[in-house]
Amino acid sequence: MKQKIYQIDAFAESVFSGNPAAVCPLDSWLNDETLQKIAMENNLAETTFYVKQGDKYQIRWFTPTVEVDLCGHATLAAAFVLFNLENYTENIIRFHSPRSGALTVTKKGELLTLNFPTDTFEEVKISDEINNCFNIKPQFAFKGKTDYMFVFNTEYEIKKAEPVLEVISKLKARGVIITAKGDNVDFVSRFFAPQSGINEDPVTGSAHTTLTPYWAKQLNKTELTAIQLSSRKGYLQCSYLNDRVEISGQAKLYLTGEIFLK
Repeated sequence: MKQKIYQIDAFAESVFSGNPAAVCPLDSWLNDETLQKIAMENNLAETTFYVKQGDKYQIRWFTPTVEVDLCGHATLAAAFVLFNLENYTENIIRFHSPRSGALTVTKKGELLTLNFPTDTFEEVKISDEINNCFNIKPQFAFKGKTDYMFVFNTEYEIKKAEPVLEVISKLKARGVIITAKGDNVDFVSRFFAPQSGINEDPVTGSAHTTLTPYWAKQLNKTELTAIQLSSRKGYLQCSYLNDRVEISGQAKLYLTGEIFLK
């Protein structure tokens, strides 16, 4: 049994940048064990699967070790595949996630825009456990639906932050966002999720559902520019729409292929 697979660099201005994701278009759902094995074999931060259902596409995302509630860069990658490689002719794609609800992606030229629900988060006390997650201590800490977010003083601190992965992996969360005001963009960030099988994620679209409302309030603006400062770097444009967030970026095709399941 052959299965199509694409690898896309999401939030990338060229190949070998942004965040790579595998995309597998399915005619019908494979069993969960097989989906997880494919993601493990791909060994990318995320593998996304989708199935057409009426005028929508049901979508799911897997790291090499677990299924996750939401993944921005892999959704962008799936939309790129539909728009450019799977003969989808409209300018808006309606996805539905069993875990996160309705998600849309629109196309304007090369720019793809995700429309995701805004995260809800609250400030938490900076405990010893939080202070020990990195070689420097955050100014503030917040807890969202799935992630912690630590706020630091400068972009330089974000660049030079060294994670203590053993400590981070024990937090009861998908992972940890670290962020600061940017020098040349509105804000910068990095994302670490060893408990989800990802030591550092190159670009994390879903983290921007937390970052965007936070920085929109801090900077008193609703249109923001962002860079995720991983070694591959990711470039994002974000819009705060109260209960929704728009996250925009480009994507590039890296490979097409076939998986042999039997």
